[in-house]
Amino acid sequence: MAKTSVQYQFADIGQNRENWQAARERLQRFNDPATSDADRAALLPLLFGQAEGASVTPPLFVAAGHNVHLGKKVFVNLGLTISGSAPVIIGDYTLIAPWVQIHSTTHPVDPWERQQVAFTAKPVTIGENVWIGAGAIICPGVTIGDHAVIGAGSVVTQDVPRCTLVAGNPASVVRALDEPDMATIYLKRQEG
Repeated sequence: MAKTSVQYQFADIGQNRENWQAARERLQRFNDPATSDADRAALLPLLFGQAEGASVTPPLFVAAGHNVHLGKKVFVNLGLTISGSAPVIIGDYTLIAPWVQIHSTTHPVDPWERQQVAFTAKPVTIGENVWIGAGAIICPGVTIGDHAVIGAGSVVTQDVPRCTLVAGNPASVVRALDEPDMATIYLKRQEG
């Protein structure tokens, strides 16, 4: 995915207010403890641009969910926060631990610019079979490669290569991970 950013002006905020209100109501239903698991599963395609076969544990906090795409068999533990003003793509078989934050929006550092531009949105791409540890924060514009592991509490500000363990604030490479045996992974996927 191209890493182009989009600037939003203050006048852009509040556009499509009806869509935002409907999305907020669906999110409230999803997070309501009285909502059944079956009803939650039915709400997922309405909360996200794509959520085929994903499992999401409430509470969930998502803005602009139509830009968020969850791959097959993604598992999301409780408390995920996603700002989806730019596309957020989460690859198949990715595991997201509790209280992870994924942000596609940022603000200008320069105070004068901040008065002119409400925010800038940059896409976030998370590859397949990634594990994101509890409390990690993924910053705007980041790409995480397939089979990577993000340590708990990490703040990911730069791209993460495939098959790499990163940790810390800011996250840095701890070590390379072994390339998975894709034939074995394929067979296990076929089994179930």
